[in-house]
Amino acid sequence: MAHPFPFSAIVAQDEMKKALLMAAVEPLLGGVLIFGDRGTGKSTAVRALTELLPVIETREGCRYNCHPAEPQRACTVCNPVAGSKPPIVKRRAPMVDLPLGATEDRVCGALDIEKALVAGEKHFEPGLLAAANRGFLYIDEINLLEDHLVDLLLDAAASGINVVEREGLSIRHAARFVLVGSGNPEEGDLRPQLLDRFGLSVDVRTIDDLDQRIEVIRRRDAYETDPAGFCKLWARKDAAVGRRVVAASKIHRQVEIPDHVVMRMSQLCLRLGIDGMRGELTLMRASRAAAALAGRLAVNWDDVAEIAPMVLCHRLRRDPLDDAGSAPRVERALATIGETASGHHAHG
Repeated sequence: MAHPFPFSAIVAQDEMKKALLMAAVEPLLGGVLIFGDRGTGKSTAVRALTELLPVIETREGCRYNCHPAEPQRACTVCNPVAGSKPPIVKRRAPMVDLPLGATEDRVCGALDIEKALVAGEKHFEPGLLAAANRGFLYIDEINLLEDHLVDLLLDAAASGINVVEREGLSIRHAARFVLVGSGNPEEGDLRPQLLDRFGLSVDVRTIDDLDQRIEVIRRRDAYETDPAGFCKLWARKDAAVGRRVVAASKIHRQVEIPDHVVMRMSQLCLRLGIDGMRGELTLMRASRAAAALAGRLAVNWDDVAEIAPMVLCHRLRRDPLDDAGSAPRVERALATIGETASGHHAHG
């Protein structure tokens, strides 16, 4: 059994780790986009996260990761025509890699039209979306994937359902997964329409702090020398992070956002000229997840200020006159809104 590198042993890259944890708590965030240099631990972090999450229950041989209490109509294992259902098994939350050359049939699943016409049977071969249900779907080099496939993945991630229709036949099954895409910006950007549909976007850079670089090399070397021993060293910290995610998942729907915080969220999006309402909705979901991870039942403005760059930077319109980049624009807007809010408090 391979031992993935432990999540808590990843040096620095705090923004990326926080984004992944929030997405694990609130799958409705709409996925995480991680852009950055090669070798900055993007796929390592995603694999490590799936190891932290609680195991899921399903039935032996099920290809849809059905919950035993909620079998899906499309699943012949959990809904056998004859005979009894297979035993319940526990397994890790799935982590599915989407290969770059994947076809639409491979992603969504394929209906066997010939079998349907000749034998009158509806035969469906589940795809990667079924395999990723209740887990993670990871796409490396997402900026090189065909646009229509990215669109399709985002649709499934947002709705939690995959629908395949061919020649008047239709199959639906659950596809609740956290979509994580990573890429190297030098190889081209995603279209703005696709960018906007991702909940969170983080940039990871090669670490330039000398002590941290040395720590990365030391940990990597220790891991490669003795993977099992290294993972054992970090097991307690990883288990603590896992417990935080489980606890946050239970409470995040109850987390309240005070009116004055919602008002400032809207002011922030207005000031930045964000199109549509997706920015505010994602800010609300992400700040709830952040507060829940901190074990709180109410969002404060600090939660919003900390996560605003990863929610809003990729939604900004390009400003040819502002060469500072999108993060400083978000930070400037946050500072202005913070000042007006404290001004109101002073006068109140």
